[in-house]
Amino acid sequence: MVPLALPLAVVALAVFVAPAVGGANAPRSAASLRLQDTAIAAKSRAAVLGLYALDQRLVTAQTRLATLQARGHVLRVEHASLEHQLAVAKRGTRISQERLAERLRALYEEGNVEPLEVVFGATSLDEALTNLENLDRVAGQGEDVLRELTRARASLRVASQALARRRRALAASMRDARATAEALVETRTTRNAYISSLAAQRRLTQRQIAALVASAHAAQLQSAQIVRTNLADARVLPADAASQPAPTGRGAQTVTVTATGYSLAGHTASGLPVGWGVAAVDPSLIPLGTHMTIPGYGDAVAADTGGAVVGAKIDLWFPTLAQANAWGRRSVTIVVH
Repeated sequence: MVPLALPLAVVALAVFVAPAVGGANAPRSAASLRLQDTAIAAKSRAAVLGLYALDQRLVTAQTRLATLQARGHVLRVEHASLEHQLAVAKRGTRISQERLAERLRALYEEGNVEPLEVVFGATSLDEALTNLENLDRVAGQGEDVLRELTRARASLRVASQALARRRRALAASMRDARATAEALVETRTTRNAYISSLAAQRRLTQRQIAALVASAHAAQLQSAQIVRTNLADARVLPADAASQPAPTGRGAQTVTVTATGYSLAGHTASGLPVGWGVAAVDPSLIPLGTHMTIPGYGDAVAADTGGAVVGAKIDLWFPTLAQANAWGRRSVTIVVH
């Protein structure tokens, strides 16, 4: 007797571990997870490179801010010096004005001193010339001091105004530099969080890949053993296979479908190899994982789909092309368990 059916428990295990092609709710395959892991790694590398560039910009911004702060200290020292000089000039102007007022008051109290009286009161020509020079010097000394002090005060005011403009410009530059540095720090924090999230995604994806590969490997070993057994035993279909009746059981339903034989090597979307008892179905008609009894073929499980398998059609796998051609395409009434 040729064993034509896969053990139901093993087939069910293969279905649950590795879903068929095109299943609407099928878990992601190892290949897609590896693609995702590669994409995450590329994003992580790009983010790290961006973080390096961001760090360089942050260092530049912090250096500029430190330079501006040093310039601010220099300007503060200059401002203090100008304020001191201006205070000295104001104090000197006040003192000079007070002394000039005292001289004018003394001249007024002593009476008007004419140059001619100075000449006639002198005992010699040299004394007369000296007295005239002293009189002129006393009269103009106060005014000269006041003019010099006034010019000094005006110059100090101009310098103070220029310094104030420089300080305002420096304050604006420092505000911009500080805002830039703070924005870069915030961006760096966000980038670090993004890199950490990518690392977490990679760890999760790699764990999923490892679990999927381990499960698929175990299921593949079982499936390969079953395929080897069936290939050894099912070399030729029984001559009376087509005439075997479809068994029915409790709760079973019958469905008439067009069954086509094929003998292509390969794997389903789950990564498992094709094998005897794997049927491709339209999931909208026969849900994946459904066990079926097919007259002339034996037991099978709905474990795959195909682009041409639409509606009341199924594809049945055969180990050889001769067996598939012998089956051909036929209408059968299958029992769905």
